Amino acid sequence: MIRIFITGGTFDKEYNELNGELYFKDTHMQELLTKGRCRLDVQIRTLMMIDSLEMTAEDRELIAYQCNHCEEDRIVITHGTDTMAVTAKMLAEKVPNKTIVLTGAMIPIKFGSSDGLFNLGGALAFVQTLPPGVYVAMNGRWFNWDNVKKNKLTGVFEELK
Repeated sequence: MIRIFITGGTFDKEYNELNGELYFKDTHMQELLTKGRCRLDVQIRTLMMIDSLEMTAEDRELIAYQCNHCEEDRIVITHGTDTMAVTAKMLAEKVPNKTIVLTGAMIPIKFGSSDGLFNLGGALAFVQTLPPGVYVAMNGRWFNWDNVKKNKLTGVFEELK
């Protein structure tokens, strides 16, 4: 079984057509799993619905706590892309012996042409095949937690080295 933790990020943002703002209402995870015809045994839990730029050390501690205390040893975390690498580093330091894959989206799922469904599919595949450790899965690739950055000019994740 795979645990999916929801933390927010662009992945789950909604668009207010009246004022043009993005906001959170509820996760779209079950809808995405259905659209992707996912046949995996997963347990979904929403931990928070926030932009990763607003994520605090306490929020990250909650994520680590939940990872350490869930019975599953394969975990996918949806997360905002701006601080995904920060959370990945903290999880690598605090959560041993589990395979954790963080993923997100550059475009909200509700926009229709989001990369989120593709990234989620990749994360679910990688979490089943990678050894214990912490990884980031974006754009069809996986990265070790200590060798990834978001290129803010291109909007693509890449290796540090």
